[in-house]
Amino acid sequence: MNAQQKATIALDGMGGDHAPDVVVEGAILAARELGVSILLVGPEADLKQRLGGKAAGLPIEVVNATQVVEMEEHPANAVRQKTDSSMVVGVRLVKDGRAQAFVSAGNTGAVMAAGLFELRRIKGVDRPALSAVFPTRKGGALVIDVGANADCKPEYLEQFAIMGSVYMERVFGVSRPRVGLLSNGEEETKGNSLVQAAHARIRALPLNFIGNVEGKEIPTGDVDVVVCDGFTGNVVLKLSEGLAGAITGLIREEINASLISKIFAAGVLPAFRRVRKRLDYAEYGGAPLLGLNGVCIVAHGRSNALAIKNAVRVAAQAVENDVVGQIARGVADAAAASEAGASDD
Repeated sequence: MNAQQKATIALDGMGGDHAPDVVVEGAILAARELGVSILLVGPEADLKQRLGGKAAGLPIEVVNATQVVEMEEHPANAVRQKTDSSMVVGVRLVKDGRAQAFVSAGNTGAVMAAGLFELRRIKGVDRPALSAVFPTRKGGALVIDVGANADCKPEYLEQFAIMGSVYMERVFGVSRPRVGLLSNGEEETKGNSLVQAAHARIRALPLNFIGNVEGKEIPTGDVDVVVCDGFTGNVVLKLSEGLAGAITGLIREEINASLISKIFAAGVLPAFRRVRKRLDYAEYGGAPLLGLNGVCIVAHGRSNALAIKNAVRVAAQAVENDVVGQIARGVADAAAASEAGASDD
């Protein structure tokens, strides 16, 4: 795809808690504001009816899929059994070259399974990882993995570091991203056996590795990529979501506590709204599933139309910046450097 061509994004029309309505709305927003082409996947008659005349003149095409993978289903079984689901058909559009990326707000494990079955892994990547951008005082930090791999080996975290660094550099334009390894202390000797073994491997990579970081350093903006296993990362993700909601809720309660509070709060409401926007997951789009031979973006299950649009934006950016190719080269270079180091020893 050359620089003048816009990406074609396959969008799971039936993924998410509020599908298909919000997905249809998000598809319209994305096609109108981003200029990308959308392949909206799901029951053809239903989706066309919901699009109605709102999609007139927009590059949106409906691709029929007769089945839906539900949130509560076993991921691998659902993907194997529902081969005509919106999720499997959408991923297959990427495999067949009709689309350059797939976006879904559906079952995360099923997106992972469909990606593995249809697209396969990048050579040298043992486990694809789910990553998420966290708002910080200085912009955003990528935490990888946030749920795809609960149990990890040191080499997995090594690969997560490479993939996260490439993503932040290519999609977010961060020059020499600062990579940190999440631990219970900054000292090199801190952490469990997994963290200590991974520390040595990541330190040997040609990355801007700043060593161990603690959880408190994520929101400060002093690290660009935070590497951890999927169990730890998912706890961090869910805690952060809950904390952001609790803080904004508490501020709102205090503002409405009395007439005097409301009067004095009037002057700071614009600032409060800006902070709330920075903490809103919908503004950051979806979480890229890095390590697959194709771009797959997982949006939040509670995504609204804005979140869907931004997930499509993230997918288009990943395509335009050749994230898959960059990760493949980064992993290959790291493997070559490791072999060279071993031969020198």
